[in-house]
Amino acid sequence: MGNELFNQTKEQRPYLVELRREFHRNAEPGFKEYKTASRIEAELSGMGIESRRVGETGIWGTIRGTRKDGQGGEKIIVLRADIDALPIQDEKDEAYRSQNPGVMHACGHDAHAAGLLCAAKILKALEKRFSGEVRLVFQQAEELGGGARQFIKAGVLEGAGRVLGVHMASDLPVGKIGIKPGVNNASVDYFKISVQGKSAHVSTPHLGSDALYAASQIVVGLQGIVTRRVSPVDTVLIGVGVLRAGTAYNIVAEIAELEGTLRTVSAALRESIKTKIEELASHYAAVSGVAVSFEWKDFASPLINDSAVASEIADVAQGFAGEANVIRDRPLSLGGDDFAEFLRELPGAYAYIGSANSAKPNTTLPHHNCRFDIDEDALVYAAGLYAEYARRYLDF
Repeated sequence: MGNELFNQTKEQRPYLVELRREFHRNAEPGFKEYKTASRIEAELSGMGIESRRVGETGIWGTIRGTRKDGQGGEKIIVLRADIDALPIQDEKDEAYRSQNPGVMHACGHDAHAAGLLCAAKILKALEKRFSGEVRLVFQQAEELGGGARQFIKAGVLEGAGRVLGVHMASDLPVGKIGIKPGVNNASVDYFKISVQGKSAHVSTPHLGSDALYAASQIVVGLQGIVTRRVSPVDTVLIGVGVLRAGTAYNIVAEIAELEGTLRTVSAALRESIKTKIEELASHYAAVSGVAVSFEWKDFASPLINDSAVASEIADVAQGFAGEANVIRDRPLSLGGDDFAEFLRELPGAYAYIGSANSAKPNTTLPHHNCRFDIDEDALVYAAGLYAEYARRYLDF
């Protein structure tokens, strides 16, 4: 019984591959997944599954069981896949490479969407065998940290008892599934520090206030927070990816901007480090004679798997993948995911689906790489886990 639905997903492999490649060719960025959303709606409609929009591009599908004998109760499970792509030029030499310049599925969201559609197809065909409800979340803008909150606000978790998400993992061989209780991923905060100085000729720097110099001091100083203001046993990362300043080689820069990210696994530490970042930048501004302002964006909370649910999912995965292929101690990642917002509201877990194959070098590249790809056998494991865990929770 534990392999029944997984075996059905294996039979659906051609469907999975075709759908995933279609999404891959037509990659769209967060909050602009219009064609992707329309394609998902058409697929659900063809299965006889009702759906509605959440925001402009999120899709909420619903499968209601029709079993009437009272067995299994009226449980509700939420299955989530993200659907957005990244602002990266696809450099793969594959027929299914992205046809949208500067946008590609470099993180596997095309595979997640295909996997959930396949699971939906299988579960819909079995609706007479269960009572309760399966809610399908095709979530927009995971990379921008906004889609999950839109679904929560729309009420997708109301009355539900479990939530499951999956993600491709290029650090795991295809056939393996990572499912670890507790903290799996860090929180993600974006910050921008704007520095306002005063321009002057470089030969008379004392007549100006150098925004570039102050910004450079801030960039260097931020690492001192990590190494000298935080316990070495705490997990904290501060990264600056953008520094813009100046207009010419012989002008003291009037304006500078730096953009970065803060990653932690503790809510208390998260707030403490935000305060320290602002204090440090304000200090360097004061001694440099410039002014600073701050912009923060909360993209995702720490992703913490419910221990009991993680154990349930691991047992399900073991049933079709084998005990040796279920990884229960995957290392902590400082990459984030706004699936964490669902886990703050409802018992659930995030599982990582191995997608690497050493015979296919692009599948072993890190996520967000311009040649990122997956071994498409991973699609079967993603769809199978969605379907098999729903079957277990709904008890049919």
